[in-house]
Amino acid sequence: MKYLFLLILCVFITENVDAQIYEIGVFAGGSNFIGDVGATDYISPNQLAFGVLARWNRSARHSFRVSVIFSELNGVDAKSDDPRRQQRDYEFNSNIVELSAGMEFTFLDFDLHTSGVKGTPYLYSGLTLTGYDNYYFSPVGEYTSEGTSSWALGIPMAIGYKTNISNQIILAAEIGARYAFTDELDGSVADSEDIGEYVNFGNTNNNDWYMFTGITLTYTFGRRPCYCNF
Repeated sequence: MKYLFLLILCVFITENVDAQIYEIGVFAGGSNFIGDVGATDYISPNQLAFGVLARWNRSARHSFRVSVIFSELNGVDAKSDDPRRQQRDYEFNSNIVELSAGMEFTFLDFDLHTSGVKGTPYLYSGLTLTGYDNYYFSPVGEYTSEGTSSWALGIPMAIGYKTNISNQIILAAEIGARYAFTDELDGSVADSEDIGEYVNFGNTNNNDWYMFTGITLTYTFGRRPCYCNF
């Protein structure tokens, strides 16, 4: 009976081992904003971004992932290629915190139980929740705080490549766009009508975007396959 119990336990752990591998680590890189103020280059990091993330590797081909990233979004009309923005000469800075949760899919098997160096491209998407302070532009172009803050839902769309650099350390490089369900990140639309005089401008049919470009370094841990000797 004892050996039968050990055999059943061994088989159960072995068959479910993919659900027991986790990663936790850090993100470091840069951010850039795409909206109604500043340049519209898609990949042009101009502010630091950093945070933490965790993965739950459900199989060799997909993982659940959560992250918290802090950054500052910055837009400067003078750095835009658009002559109209250059003439307007607006500028904004806004601190953000992003909470993200979703799923990561790998193009190739990325089995953390096998030995040797392995690597694969991957895609990530899910949902984001971005916290930001509310600002507006006065009729004379002054960037002014409303004294309030808001949260906006969004969709992350990222592509990257990851590889193991040791038995328990995973290194990845990633480029990710965030589509926000708001047009208020750069102050082009006022959040409140109780702030006095303000100016709404830009394309109100397009919401704001921002990019994160950087690397992640994660440590893996969890139960390994069970090899039973009787």
